[in-house]
Amino acid sequence: MLGRKTGLYLDKMLDVVTAGLAGSNILSQLGPKMVAGDLEPGFMVDLQQKDLRLALNIAEEIDVSLPGTALVKQLFCVAQAEGKGRKGTQSMIKVLEKLAGARG
Repeated sequence: MLGRKTGLYLDKMLDVVTAGLAGSNILSQLGPKMVAGDLEPGFMVDLQQKDLRLALNIAEEIDVSLPGTALVKQLFCVAQAEGKGRKGTQSMIKVLEKLAGARG
């Protein structure tokens, strides 16, 4: 969102970030889709939510706090509420754009 709101060329920013230590296979695969606005699933939000729910249930059973996981689950709830449950997990970008007041 910082890059978008400051006018950076997102494809160039992605090239720089993925070439360094912040790079990952997920960023390399989903980053270009996010820049292009491609929300078609590789892995659906609905399935991600199932996995997050299972992880949080286990964590609760063994008294482990996972605040980051809980936050991500809530953010994906917004994506589901906006009809993106069957879209790819990269549709989280739309939730973050909305929170940042950015347009994609």
